[in-house]
Amino acid sequence: MIVYHANKGKFLDDVLTNNVDGIILNYVKQKLNKGVSPGEIRSWRESLSYMDRILQDPEIPEDCGVAIEYMIPQTGKRIDFILTGQGVSNTDYAIIIELKQWSEADITAKDGVVVTYVGGRKGEHTHPSYQAWSYATLLQGFNEAVYSENIQLKPCAYLHNYVEDDVIRNSFYAEYIEKAPIFLRSDAIKLREFIKRFVKYGDRTDIIYRIEEGKIKPSKMLADNMASMLKGNQEFLMIDDQKIVYENALALAKQSGVENKNVLIVQGGPGTGKSVVAINLLVEITKLGLLTQYVSKNAAPRAVYEARLTGKMRATEIRNLFKGSGSFIDVPKNYFDALIVDEAHRLNEFSGLYGNLGENQIKEIINASKFAVFFIDEDQRVTLKDIGQKNQLQEWAYKAGATVYELELNSQFRCNGSDGYLAWLDNVLEIKETANEDIAELGYDFRVVDSPAELRDLIFEKNKIANKARLVAGYCWKWISKGKPDLYDITFPEYDFKMKWNLTSDGSLWIIGPDSVNEVGCIHTCQGLEVDYIGVIIGNDIVVRNNHVLVDPSKRASSDMSVRGYKSLLKNDLVNTQKSLSAIIKNTYRTLMTRGMKGCYIYCVDKETQEYFKNLLAHPKLLN
Repeated sequence: MIVYHANKGKFLDDVLTNNVDGIILNYVKQKLNKGVSPGEIRSWRESLSYMDRILQDPEIPEDCGVAIEYMIPQTGKRIDFILTGQGVSNTDYAIIIELKQWSEADITAKDGVVVTYVGGRKGEHTHPSYQAWSYATLLQGFNEAVYSENIQLKPCAYLHNYVEDDVIRNSFYAEYIEKAPIFLRSDAIKLREFIKRFVKYGDRTDIIYRIEEGKIKPSKMLADNMASMLKGNQEFLMIDDQKIVYENALALAKQSGVENKNVLIVQGGPGTGKSVVAINLLVEITKLGLLTQYVSKNAAPRAVYEARLTGKMRATEIRNLFKGSGSFIDVPKNYFDALIVDEAHRLNEFSGLYGNLGENQIKEIINASKFAVFFIDEDQRVTLKDIGQKNQLQEWAYKAGATVYELELNSQFRCNGSDGYLAWLDNVLEIKETANEDIAELGYDFRVVDSPAELRDLIFEKNKIANKARLVAGYCWKWISKGKPDLYDITFPEYDFKMKWNLTSDGSLWIIGPDSVNEVGCIHTCQGLEVDYIGVIIGNDIVVRNNHVLVDPSKRASSDMSVRGYKSLLKNDLVNTQKSLSAIIKNTYRTLMTRGMKGCYIYCVDKETQEYFKNLLAHPKLLN
């Protein structure tokens, strides 16, 4: 959707009236049905007056097109300024200009990221060249008019208040500056020349209209590139019942439509390959030319699979295929051909940072798609807000008029290919009674170590093999290093142990970052992912007394949102809330302790709990 559209002549007249910001504001209210902050209105007024000066050049045709605030479909992102026209040989061009009022920035060690003031706050933001390039790449990959009608996109950034320094054009950002040149305060003439290099004549072929009306579907090049990346990648190889689920889901994706909505629920425990099937479906459905996205509540699986598909840890044109579960609040009905929801047990009722947006994520996902496949494991629900249960999925599907199908993934590919370890763990944590197992016979490397330092050193040693060993912990320690990087979050002075929670440097890519073994992960950055060896620090939120497993949510860090509000819930419904808290805390450790494909090592803060696990290893018949 385009908020403002005119030719150059009309745009210059609107600026001359000193009311271009008011004109755009009225369009925003009409078309987007939303208000705008005073800061954004001021930015229109200032930035567009600078663009007025740029376009005063008579060599830039009066009838070239001007579009302001073009909303990129599926993203909620808006392109500040687009200039359209034709070049030599009647080539269609769209110049994408990212406008910034910045006057300073700091360099970071993160790809395509700078630190600057926005809205009165200093924080991390994408480099303007990266931003302009990424917007152009999204259009090139998903707007059918752009990629099929050969509309040439030329992105750039204009920082009209920014004085040259050694930051914004630093060689660290050279890759993106080459793709999208950046023009500063003294570069007005250079920006004019950049525009005139491509736009020689006016917009005689309605380029902006064609872009706005272009069908949103993945380009063949994007689909082929993804398929090529997946081919031969052993991490995404499907076998046995994974292939059965994949073929059934693919068939449903092909036959689903507005009048034939379908929902597929796939149940599977840890290591059964839910994510493997999900990624294969994403690639193949995209290859069919159908509009699809991979959806997850947690950012970590999206970031990791995106990085593995692209082969490099940076954002690329496939980023728009990965979305959070709260992205479908305002999406039109049946907009997507398919939505693939991984870790669906983590879906929430409401969305947004403050949990105040939308109505129900399950309902919104089903409404937005002709076909939705939900991969769930109800034993991995780890917060009070998790609503992704099979009966909930069925209920919303039926309400939407969708036909519901159900399949299961049973084959174990984690924990040395054995269901025995999971059964033993369910019994040990008193989640459910299972057949007694002596895990010594399973070939799975499970150990109880005597100190966090020993646990750390063991993981460090295993990580040297293939960078596939990590430390995790229950959320029983505050994240004090977030604002004070000199501090450590998890400390055991008596064992000379001090480490920080993850997210400081690698963010959601913690589990594959080359140096992130030096940080401790939590449930939110490892769920849905796996390593070869996992080391788990078990906090005091779960203890064993007289051979019974008890939970204590008060031992969770105050910053942990997983059990936020439990005290009020206990007052209103003591019995059911206690059951929920027990399931959540036990499921958290079950999930953490099943992240290792080859081995799991634990250290328990509580000594009686430590002895409980040691005794079980020494005397497995104690479970009888």
